[in-house]
Amino acid sequence: MSPKRMREAQDAAREGLEGAGEGGCTGQEEAEEAEEAAPQGKAGAPLSGLTLHDTFRERARYIPLRLDPEERRLLRLLEAALSVSEYTDRVDVLSWRSKSARVHAQVKDICAILCGLVVAQDFRRGQKLIVQRDFAGLATFFQDCFEVGRRHKIMNPEKMRDTYGKLMYMLMDASEPEIQELLEFNCIRPLRTVYTLLEGAGALALLDDPLLDCATAEIHASGVPRHEVQRRIKAKERAREVLARRHRSATLSEDDVLRCLYSISDNNTYLLFNRDPVDKMIGYLEAHFSPKKAEPGASLAIQGGSQGARLTHSHERQYTYVLQSLTLWREISHEMFKLWYMADADMLHPSNYYRLQNTGQGLQRVQAAPGVGRAMHAILARCQRRLGGWVGSSVVHLGDHNVPNALLFIDKYTQVPRILGPLVLVLEALPTLCRDRAVRAYVEAVHGSVAGCRGAVLLDFFRHAFDGSGADNFFDAGSCIDGRLTSAWNWCSKLEKKEYAHVFALAGFTSFDGDFK
Repeated sequence: MSPKRMREAQDAAREGLEGAGEGGCTGQEEAEEAEEAAPQGKAGAPLSGLTLHDTFRERARYIPLRLDPEERRLLRLLEAALSVSEYTDRVDVLSWRSKSARVHAQVKDICAILCGLVVAQDFRRGQKLIVQRDFAGLATFFQDCFEVGRRHKIMNPEKMRDTYGKLMYMLMDASEPEIQELLEFNCIRPLRTVYTLLEGAGALALLDDPLLDCATAEIHASGVPRHEVQRRIKAKERAREVLARRHRSATLSEDDVLRCLYSISDNNTYLLFNRDPVDKMIGYLEAHFSPKKAEPGASLAIQGGSQGARLTHSHERQYTYVLQSLTLWREISHEMFKLWYMADADMLHPSNYYRLQNTGQGLQRVQAAPGVGRAMHAILARCQRRLGGWVGSSVVHLGDHNVPNALLFIDKYTQVPRILGPLVLVLEALPTLCRDRAVRAYVEAVHGSVAGCRGAVLLDFFRHAFDGSGADNFFDAGSCIDGRLTSAWNWCSKLEKKEYAHVFALAGFTSFDGDFK
């Protein structure tokens, strides 16, 4: 399935969430009905079940607020300014002979972007700003613009792919004390989250309400009768109405309550399209392969030096290695909003300086990421405890030539659903695709059967997407935490040479990378 069709499905799901909450009845009976219809357990719970880190109170700390209409206007303004900016092209070069000259260029380009934003928003005020250079008087406006852009990107990782890096690198420079002194204000303010809004209104009790799960849960229509889907939708709408009335106050309107509910729902939608493909691949691994003994034609064993592999694993060891990698990716996807929140804080901390360095992948900003590092080690420790050990290296690269900074770390792991999402969609589409006689004849001629085709794809993926390949040398790939994803990308780059490549094309697959707009 093409990334475009995946995005259309995600947009449709979100539109369904936005449409919820309209109409319905009132009364205590509806609250009781909504509570009865609520699914068991918290939405988006990890494999180990509900834990402290997965409660709504904890999740809400890192769930960004959905943008309102005024914020969307600011977002369009910011994106237009960044799309024509050449900030990183001018600043991140090695030709600067002195720090003062680079600082001057940084300030000059930052001021140009700030002036452009104001001119586009209010021409007369922009003229006055260009003449007087009084940026401090518009500090709130600039902080709003930049915070909206940062918040929007976390909620929509597929957006701003060619402008978000410029925004963060500009704000990294603007957060330095000497730049702040010249600008006379701070461009950065904390991200607005569901927790901060409710805490400011004294309404944190909403996060403990038993109806919250029903009001924000994803509704799966696959394999469910239409009348049951409609019943769940109505129960969800009633739950939202009850919560909005129950928790409104002088400091928190019903619209604010609904905004918080929609934001949590957006997070659940994100998990559906980004974490669930990993769960499905774990299911395929467990259903098609034995953890102890290889069945005929289904051995996952790999040999270093053969077919590009850099690791040597028996079937049992490779099964464990793949299961551990997928479980780790699953937990990272589940915690992605928290990791992104930490990355934002690490990159924009005023005392967290970076250095320009040629890492072998071009000139990069190498910067420590202590917050992301602590969160990643906590996730890794949780996976190791659950799985009872670890095959391969447990090194997490951060702030080095492999993963220079938190931005590239986040970018690396947002690729997991880009790899597994299309793969799962193709595997699920095979039976439907083979209803066509010509397609079935082709699949049976090449792979013997539909099940044989699916098995061939899974066997090749579980072997060679986790074989330690993909880097320029052994030390940069192998079995480390980041090297596992490098191997998966290497497998993606060779898909067109696989014997099942035509099956992917027939299923509508175009690429793993998607659109940059």
